[in-house]
Amino acid sequence: MTHDHTPTVRRNDETHRYELTDQTGTLLGFAEFRPAGDHAVMLPHTEVMPGHEGEGLGSLLARAALDDVRAQGKHAVPMCPFIAAFIREHREYLDLVQPEQRGVFKL
Repeated sequence: MTHDHTPTVRRNDETHRYELTDQTGTLLGFAEFRPAGDHAVMLPHTEVMPGHEGEGLGSLLARAALDDVRAQGKHAVPMCPFIAAFIREHREYLDLVQPEQRGVFKL
């Protein structure tokens, strides 16, 4: 019997963050979000818990957050340097940032 040990990301609207947990429910990291008007979501901060850096968890959070912003039909405002860097490396998310804002985030 195999067990899926893939961390899970869920949007927690009460805390305004995407939360990454392991199979036991332990918080491994989070990415904060804030509404930015009716058509955008600000992503101000991403954090991976101590001892879990370098495991690719930040990328899992970034991808889940950006995929959710896309599913909502909104634009992303990547205030978090990690999220902005993720978009620079994964150009398939560039369309989520309004063209007039891309220069601000060096995208």
